[in-house]
Amino acid sequence: MVTGADIHDVVVLALNGVLPFDLGIACEVFAHVRLPDGSAPYRVRVCGEARRVDAGAFQITAPYGIESLMDADTIIVAGIADPARALPEPVAQAIRSAWAGGARLASICTGAFVLAAAGLLDGRRATTHWLATDELARRFPGITVQPDVLFVDEGRIITSAGASAGMDMCLHLVARDHGQAVAADAARLAVAPFYRDGGQAQFVRQPPPVSATGLAPLIDWMLENLAQPLDIDSLARRACASPRTFARRFREQTGTTPIQWLLTARIRRAQELLETGNAPIEQVAAAVGFEASVTFRARFKRIVGVSPATYRQRFAATEGARQALRRTRRCVERGAAA
Repeated sequence: MVTGADIHDVVVLALNGVLPFDLGIACEVFAHVRLPDGSAPYRVRVCGEARRVDAGAFQITAPYGIESLMDADTIIVAGIADPARALPEPVAQAIRSAWAGGARLASICTGAFVLAAAGLLDGRRATTHWLATDELARRFPGITVQPDVLFVDEGRIITSAGASAGMDMCLHLVARDHGQAVAADAARLAVAPFYRDGGQAQFVRQPPPVSATGLAPLIDWMLENLAQPLDIDSLARRACASPRTFARRFREQTGTTPIQWLLTARIRRAQELLETGNAPIEQVAAAVGFEASVTFRARFKRIVGVSPATYRQRFAATEGARQALRRTRRCVERGAAA
């Protein structure tokens, strides 16, 4: 079980004008993550620039003040309704101090303006809600603004696009901390797709269609049959549409092509298998629909950034280190009690 010393402290910052949806996403995702042993790896706290914070249609009472930022392992800055509002200097200083102390910083939606105003995005890539990307680039020319992505990971600073993209980012952070399998479980609990390919550009053009022709049942079937040889023609037949119509509807509803979505889904499933089992790489490749292991290795490295073997070693080493640390702490605790 995770002990108190193992808990990763997530502090969600709520400023006046906070967007309640953004605030809720961060709290809900991290608060409900569970490791395979059932333990909760995160402690979530909400801190405000004041005791009572304006959230538009209502006010919230923040249990903690900005001094809590100094104790955080990760700080999530929720979006604000008015990104042009001047950032109070005590808040800016607290954010800079937390950064200097080693905290990981992340923003949802217009929360990127807060990190920018604190001077922490200069020389970096970042994103925000598509309606505000031009304004972010205009006000902070030192930032490389990427308007068509769901989130940008710059290591210790991560920014996300608007609204539900914040969930994509939070699940991405869970995967970074604890692997794909834990993040996938968190996504299922949130009734959300763990990985959405494509960026927010699809939302700039038009909203995803809502109709009786939704592809969710087919996508669920694809996830259950990743090992099968799937192509556009067979998927179109299952969707009762021509290949051209199916491809158009799929892009409208997912933001990417059926083949690219399928490739990414297979790699994500392979990550789970590599984390949780000891099957040879060749068996993992076959289990997720790759006929040749050499093709699987190349695709995996292109998407994940490392080879399947390196990925497995990295997570195995991380888990081994965690277990060793827990054993050491238990020994110390037993010695202190004696």
